[in-house]
Amino acid sequence: MKTRYGQVKADLKASPRTWLVTGVAGFIGSNLLETLLSLGQNVVGLDNFATGHQHNLDEVQQEVSQQEWDRFTFIAGDIRNLDDCKKAVTGVDFVLHQAALGSVPRSINDPISTNQANVDGFLNMLVASKDANVKSFVYAASSSTYGDQPELPKIEDRIGSPLSPYAVTKYVNELYGQVFARAYGFKTIGLRYFNVFGPRQDPEGAYAAVIPRWVASMIADEEVYINGDGESSRDFCYVENAIQANILAAVSDDDKKNQVFNVACNGRTSLNQLFNMLVGELEKEGIYYKKSPVYLGFREGDVRHSQASIDKISKELGYECSHLIQDGVSTALPWYVRRNTSTQPQK
Repeated sequence: MKTRYGQVKADLKASPRTWLVTGVAGFIGSNLLETLLSLGQNVVGLDNFATGHQHNLDEVQQEVSQQEWDRFTFIAGDIRNLDDCKKAVTGVDFVLHQAALGSVPRSINDPISTNQANVDGFLNMLVASKDANVKSFVYAASSSTYGDQPELPKIEDRIGSPLSPYAVTKYVNELYGQVFARAYGFKTIGLRYFNVFGPRQDPEGAYAAVIPRWVASMIADEEVYINGDGESSRDFCYVENAIQANILAAVSDDDKKNQVFNVACNGRTSLNQLFNMLVGELEKEGIYYKKSPVYLGFREGDVRHSQASIDKISKELGYECSHLIQDGVSTALPWYVRRNTSTQPQK
């Protein structure tokens, strides 16, 4: 029997629409681009390359056909500029707003830049999309919104106090979404991502996510650092699950909108378990990492445990977690290995 997502993809292939993906040169944005183009959709992409990369777009071009690539229009622009946002939404049916400055540590070190991108930029996109009468506005929310709420699994309507400036900005996005529904009748859907990982996730820089950073260190036979005792746990979510959630949310009926949904797998994996899993998967690629992890102090702003209930998104949108963490790691590892062993320079 065809899943809800399978039916939606078939419908889209039969009736192409125009999508805007902000942050299109980033990790999740470029994966969304590849999927949408492979479904025969028209895609407008907006990015200022603050955290995205041209090589992500180049890779998508290599993965899709020339006919599919010709359906992509790139705009070099910044969500902090309202005119850029207005230009990007012209003629667009669906907006998938992924552009943001991520990372809890970055926000603690530079809260002003985080607020400018994640709050000012978000509001610009909301205003531009409302004024352009787009059919649907889906945005990247965050599990950081749960803050110090200790209950597991995390349920959408039970949140605590935020633990970082980044968490504040993501909660403000949700509040703006609610207000725009009440004040203007413009409904949005927020997707609270839980530790999304996969191909094209940047392993470099001070704020790199844990999986690509660890894999890069293991391949280079360098030390792997774990914040805390390694028993902190996360609900790691392969990027294909996030893509599914975005597309299902975008085409959902109006009565499903003006809500937030967890995007995860309702799982818990400790950092120690993750370390051992990556070592085992790399052995399948002929890479043998023998070092023990180096444990550091707990990182400011981090939560101890994170696990999401996916009951709501499954019931309301027909979402199904297609890749558990082991599936996702097995699928992504060959890409990580190619990326980290390639002699080609990454721009």
